[in-house]
Amino acid sequence: MAINAFEGLDYPIKGVFSTDREMKIGFGATKRTVMQNVLVFVEQDKGGRIWGQVINENDIPSGERFVISQEELLEAYLPDPSVYHKRVLPAVRNLNKTISRAERHRSHGELFSAEYEFNNALQIDEENVRATFGLGLVYLDRADSQKAQQVFERLILLDAAFESPHKHMFNEFGIKLRKNSMYEESLRFYARAAELAGDDDHLMYNIARSLLESGDNDGAVRYMKKALALNPDLREARMLSKFLEKKT
Repeated sequence: MAINAFEGLDYPIKGVFSTDREMKIGFGATKRTVMQNVLVFVEQDKGGRIWGQVINENDIPSGERFVISQEELLEAYLPDPSVYHKRVLPAVRNLNKTISRAERHRSHGELFSAEYEFNNALQIDEENVRATFGLGLVYLDRADSQKAQQVFERLILLDAAFESPHKHMFNEFGIKLRKNSMYEESLRFYARAAELAGDDDHLMYNIARSLLESGDNDGAVRYMKKALALNPDLREARMLSKFLEKKT
């Protein structure tokens, strides 16, 4: 494994992860050990160290923070962006509205420490989404395609208040996955972008490229025509269109 598996990521790791932990239940002769799924808030600090904090029944990170190694995070944890955006982020925002963080940090273990920064004005934590995607690429680099696909699937299905500007993010994800020959996943991210962008010439061109590289020449021609109908001067589309004409 590389010394720093996250060195090339554009955004630091931050979000909710799930992991299985051994828990002892029962008493005396009935006491036994079981595996229980636990939600943990994970954040990478400026020095690159990764910290974890268990999420309590109120969806708030609570208790003492603990260090998680890169290898442990990649092997034993899996990001869950839906829980982060749907449960933890709203809970923390609500907490910040009702009590003074500055006064209570020292006396309440369930409150976020000053190191946890959440922008209350944002409906979507884009850095979390991008960091989660970057982690999916790390799994690909490690040849752990199963975890990578799980991460990408969770992002594709993420039901959050995305707005039109987020189309660029999903488009970028699609491009990166196409370059990794994950054509089906790239097309699904492009579809999310299309939901936000509607008709966009560059997006139609990118879809055409993924279809072409996946072997769907007819689909590529169809979307290339859409790109050129929206922007006849799009140079990349015109070049690819000429290439497709020669192939067909």
